[in-house]
Amino acid sequence: MSETILLGDEAVARGAIDAGISAAFAYPGTPSTEIYQAIEDHVKHHHLDVRGMWATNEKVSLEQAMGVSYAGRRCVVSMKHVGLNVAADPFMNSAVSGTHGGLVVVVADDPGMHSSQNEQDSRYFADFAMAPCLEPSDQQQCYDFTREAFDLSEKLQVPVLMRLVTRLAHSRSSVTLTKPRAQNVANFVKDPSRFVLLPGNARRAYASLVDKQKALLEYSEAHPVNALTLRPESDTKRPGILVSGLAWNYLQEALGDALQNYNLLRIGCYPLPVKKIRQLMDASSEIYVVEEGYPFIERYVSALGLMTERTIRGKLSGDLPRMGELSQDAIKRCFGLPIATALQIPGLADVLVNRPPVLCDKCPHTDSYLAINEVIAEFNPNARIMGDIGCYTLGAVGPLHGMHSCLCMGSSIGMAIGVVHAGMGQTMCVIGDGTFTHSGLAPLLDAARDNTNIKVFILDNSIIAMTGGQPTAATDEDVVNLVAGLGVPREHIRIVVPSPHKKKHTMDTIREELLYTGVSVIIARRACVTYAKEIKDLKEIRETKRLIPVVSA
Repeated sequence: MSETILLGDEAVARGAIDAGISAAFAYPGTPSTEIYQAIEDHVKHHHLDVRGMWATNEKVSLEQAMGVSYAGRRCVVSMKHVGLNVAADPFMNSAVSGTHGGLVVVVADDPGMHSSQNEQDSRYFADFAMAPCLEPSDQQQCYDFTREAFDLSEKLQVPVLMRLVTRLAHSRSSVTLTKPRAQNVANFVKDPSRFVLLPGNARRAYASLVDKQKALLEYSEAHPVNALTLRPESDTKRPGILVSGLAWNYLQEALGDALQNYNLLRIGCYPLPVKKIRQLMDASSEIYVVEEGYPFIERYVSALGLMTERTIRGKLSGDLPRMGELSQDAIKRCFGLPIATALQIPGLADVLVNRPPVLCDKCPHTDSYLAINEVIAEFNPNARIMGDIGCYTLGAVGPLHGMHSCLCMGSSIGMAIGVVHAGMGQTMCVIGDGTFTHSGLAPLLDAARDNTNIKVFILDNSIIAMTGGQPTAATDEDVVNLVAGLGVPREHIRIVVPSPHKKKHTMDTIREELLYTGVSVIIARRACVTYAKEIKDLKEIRETKRLIPVVSA
């Protein structure tokens, strides 16, 4: 056994490696990015036989992981909460088909939307899929639960969802490591029919999943992390607290020794331990539900607030804030405790100005937006540009104001098509090279098939810069060939270099394509200035792989 200081994400990574994974897959997204990055770094440093890659998107990463599981080996796949939306199809069906080798799906939620467009709660997906969920409260549990999740996955043949939140993923603590487990020997599943979800097979597989629910509930009821503490009886019933995951840390800090006055049930393993919740409610005068994210537990316990057997205090009742992250102060307010006065400096608000994030100095995206904006001012000053998710999303703010929508990965092209069909005429959109291969190919295929009058700007900076410099699936001429393969005419696939001294050529190219009625793709190609060395290294690796000869069977 050894101790080391790890981020929550890194603790999950080490837990997966020490659990004997043979592969790992991910798509980068804050706050989950460091999980796969830590696995990749550790594997390279120690020359371990663990395969893996940054996948094109989360759906693909989970399907690749399911292939590893099908072959009897252990695999971890990691993503942020909105990534699970993309991977929802294989995730839901992997619960029905079941697993063979252990499969753990790690999802990092982002309460407070530090780097996300919503703050959804992944526990609902686990409940929806009828799959078990583990929710660690600290870095040690991140490590321990990851190892345990693989055992549970293989024991009951189900995928296991591990739910993290931003503060746990990105904070550090000491973690005690234990002896690594050997990898499984590859072996195909004996009954492949349960992975062939034709209706006849699917009905049997679904019935099997339903039958597993009793065992999952028994597992949860017996799990030591779901610890119930009932205080000695007094003349009147004590209030009770039901707390889950990271919220336990906030609760301890806020209440301190006053916790001794409450009955307590901690939750870290789902499905919810119904018997223990029943015991807590029977022994308590009222129940406080403290959880990070949605009022998931509170909804169950209070039956949407309709049950009046016990007073339930939490997010639905308004005792805790419904939005954002929990805090000591929020919990103190909920329990009627005094809050320390914050430091007040007269005149501070007059000199401190809110400074939103901006694009890096010399960023090629800035030059792209400047050229687009100048041409738009000539043609139609009221034009709207459909936007997408990447570091170029920062072009939405001043002074650029270069995009007017940002819904989800790949939505810019689809929304542009919709705007045209709504009768608003020619429409433009911007999308990055990484986002394009993630989920922009399908809508561009629709646009090419219909020759929809949209102008698509692919901002190709050769890397996924927003999340730390991960490799893109395609860049440079690969992007051109993809676009052409989707059916966009070669003469309307234009290459420009977004830089001050090439600005005239860029603007002339945009003008020419705006005069054309139909789908055009303008690829603004210039490498990210922040990751110049990494881009050079990635391109050399890509070229080396292309030179590997293909050996026929």
